[in-house]
Amino acid sequence: MLYKFKSKTTGDLIMLEPHGRWVLEIIGKTPAAQGIVQVAQMPAAIAKLESAMAQEQAEHEQATDADTDDSGHADHDTSLSLRRRAAPFVDLLKRCSQDGSDLVWGV
Repeated sequence: MLYKFKSKTTGDLIMLEPHGRWVLEIIGKTPAAQGIVQVAQMPAAIAKLESAMAQEQAEHEQATDADTDDSGHADHDTSLSLRRRAAPFVDLLKRCSQDGSDLVWGV
């Protein structure tokens, strides 16, 4: 399944189901087949995502410090971070909020 997020003021944002569900759960939305983020809910959603991204970054830096080997090189994590997955969604929320447009999916 894919999540296709739409608004009147932006292009569509398509996310794979696990990543779309992850983002929706962070902002407190039920990851259903259809839904809406209203303009009034967007500032809180943006704050939640930015907080989660900052927390993940701090945890990653802490883990990197612990994983640094004797040569001073850290092991490289090949998984994609929340920041990379959620940044387009945060941008979409900010643009919708500025333009006063709700964000919908599955309709």
